[in-house]
Amino acid sequence: MAGPGDNTRNKSKTGSEADSFKRAVTVCMRAISGDNGLEVAFAKERPALAGNRARLPELPKKASAGDIAVTRGLGDSMALKRACHDTRIHARLAPEGKQARAVFDAVEQARVEAIGSRAMAGVAANITSMLEDKYAKANLSDVTEQSEAPLEEALALMVREKLTGQPIPKSGERMVALWREWVDQKAGGDFDGLLGSLGDQQAFARAVRHMLASLEMAEEYGDDQETEDNEDQDDDQPQGEEQSEEGGDDDSGSEQAQSEDAESSEDEDQSGEMEASDATSDEMSDDDDVDSETPGEARRQDNPFANLPREIDYKVFTTAFDETVGAEELCDEDELDRLRAFLDKQLANLSGVVGRLANRLQRRLMAQQNRSWDFDLEEGYLDPARLVRVVIDPMQPLSFKQERDTKFRDTVVTLVLDNSGSMRGRPITVAATCADILARTLERCGVSVEILGFTTRAWKGGQAREKWLKDGKPPNPGRLNDLRHIIYKSADAPWRRSRRNLGLMMREGLLKENIDGEALLWAHQRLIARPEQRKILMMISDGAPVDDSTLSVNPGNYLERHLRAVIDLIETRSPVELLAIGIGHDVTRYYRRAVTIVDAEELAGAMTEQLASLFGEESARENRRGGFRRAG
Repeated sequence: MAGPGDNTRNKSKTGSEADSFKRAVTVCMRAISGDNGLEVAFAKERPALAGNRARLPELPKKASAGDIAVTRGLGDSMALKRACHDTRIHARLAPEGKQARAVFDAVEQARVEAIGSRAMAGVAANITSMLEDKYAKANLSDVTEQSEAPLEEALALMVREKLTGQPIPKSGERMVALWREWVDQKAGGDFDGLLGSLGDQQAFARAVRHMLASLEMAEEYGDDQETEDNEDQDDDQPQGEEQSEEGGDDDSGSEQAQSEDAESSEDEDQSGEMEASDATSDEMSDDDDVDSETPGEARRQDNPFANLPREIDYKVFTTAFDETVGAEELCDEDELDRLRAFLDKQLANLSGVVGRLANRLQRRLMAQQNRSWDFDLEEGYLDPARLVRVVIDPMQPLSFKQERDTKFRDTVVTLVLDNSGSMRGRPITVAATCADILARTLERCGVSVEILGFTTRAWKGGQAREKWLKDGKPPNPGRLNDLRHIIYKSADAPWRRSRRNLGLMMREGLLKENIDGEALLWAHQRLIARPEQRKILMMISDGAPVDDSTLSVNPGNYLERHLRAVIDLIETRSPVELLAIGIGHDVTRYYRRAVTIVDAEELAGAMTEQLASLFGEESARENRRGGFRRAG
């Protein structure tokens, strides 16, 4: 009979074996990736890789040989991507269309996995187990129609078969069979070019682009000449200006290479920059002077597209059904209180972590404020340094001093939260809590904060689409959905009055689709009208813009192209400082200043670090201009 000590020893042994397995996987991933600083974590979350941070799924308590092989396969796949994949090249040569981009990404992943599989038999076996499990869990082994079988996954398996000579995993055979004849007919000869450029990512990417053209997906991305121009610009940039996968603060050549140069001429760019420069200097010299506003600035509230270059191919079918509302207008006070209580209950543990980060941000901001004293005053704090005068001459009056704070330049920060359906669950609750606590923290530091959200009023078009159908389906209608822009907290409202509004994000049915370009422009138009001298705009999103109704009647990259144009407009012509945080989504290919995080739990740290770095840069600039100002 086993005693209590035997159970303890068995648990200890099991825990020791699990720890040994994790250490072995970590060491193996670092060896394959060639990165000794690679951080590997195990959690009950979906696998992800961002920069030098990888997350693998936690093994079940009674892990089978298959579970172990799948985890090893995931680790090998991530390590190979870290070793063999250059994000700069990938972003530069990637197509813009949604479907074309999905194929491009999947085939590139097949390439890096094929490199490892050809070199190491163990890696090949692990990746095969991982793929078998992946398609089995996705229920792709029983698909019967092409509409149910993802083209990008089928092409990735066909490319893997060509590059490694290994058979298609059984769980993916039906999916590949549905597409093989069509792919072979249109692009069968293009697969040989992939095999010949396996070790050269740039040549391989070009071969993939030719394959996409053969598959009649070429209209979804820019022509070869545009790519050549972008490459020339990228090659001209110094090596030190390249941006890392994690995003960052540099205005990198890779981001400039991705800007929509074809959408505006050089002369218009120069004139636009001159206008923005004039507007900035006028605004800083006299914020209250109405004459200092640039032409079109006053109209921006009514027409957010007034200052967009005419070459930007974006239009709206109708704005009759769009709405900009306060959170309190979407539900009654009792429901808001209930939703806020639910949010507080869900994040009782997380709020402590976010609160500590916010306190750290507050200390950093307060430490950057320059302090000075006014002396020889008639009231204030008694100045002990002047007491000697009273001892020498009792007729001398007492001397007082008063501390004077030279605060940051007037600053306003706008947080724009993606309220799309993909944010449902943990991401939106974390985003709401982070915004809530940061608003309170910045308010303590004298910084105004505005919190906005964006989504649509309906799925798949709503009333705008109904009107389009009644009008006879005119071609190229542009944006075809009803926008819903939500004001959770205005910049002038104190935090205590707006706190409960953030509970609205917990409301069932609120989160729908996301049209990022117009939301960003709306937030910018509100921000640019503020009287503060310094304006910071932070976008928090977990994906590219998606609206099924709009994309079904326009080119596949319609919303994404508009988002890029708006970002370029703000970054090059506006005094607003723009930064972005992507939750599980690489936003560094859109924004010059951006960071990508693996999961929602990292959002608080990313937000505080980004804001702290911005204020730190401002403090350093002020010091360079004139040093610390002290009272005479």
